[in-house]
Amino acid sequence: QVQLVESGGGLVQAGGSLRLSCEAFGHTFSKINMGWFRQAPGKEREFVAAIRYSATRTYYGDSVKGRFTISRDNAKNTGYLQMNSLKPEDTAVYYCAADDRRWDPPLKKDDYDYWGKGTQVTVSS
Repeated sequence: QVQLVESGGGLVQAGGSLRLSCEAFGHTFSKINMGWFRQAPGKEREFVAAIRYSATRTYYGDSVKGRFTISRDNAKNTGYLQMNSLKPEDTAVYYCAADDRRWDPPLKKDDYDYWGKGTQVTVSS
């Protein structure tokens, strides 16, 4: 079992930055792949970014490439999502997710077994 706790959300103006954190409990963090997803009201949960357990590979959704950076610190059992050049359309609840079954991190939400409760990010225009 993996428990995930997100933090770092908030209200920011367009063009600003935020860094989200996701701390994991109950599992050897260095053995789990991690992903970030987001869900805006009335929309499907969308893939944002993912990172392999070893941090040797990262993946990004098209809408955030070049603006967001996913990283992890296995010594701190924590993953991060650095979000720069934020836009109003980035407004959503952001969730971190964990997978302990695959070599590469999944890019589909249905392939993740563990989820945090989410943190709200609101970008004002």
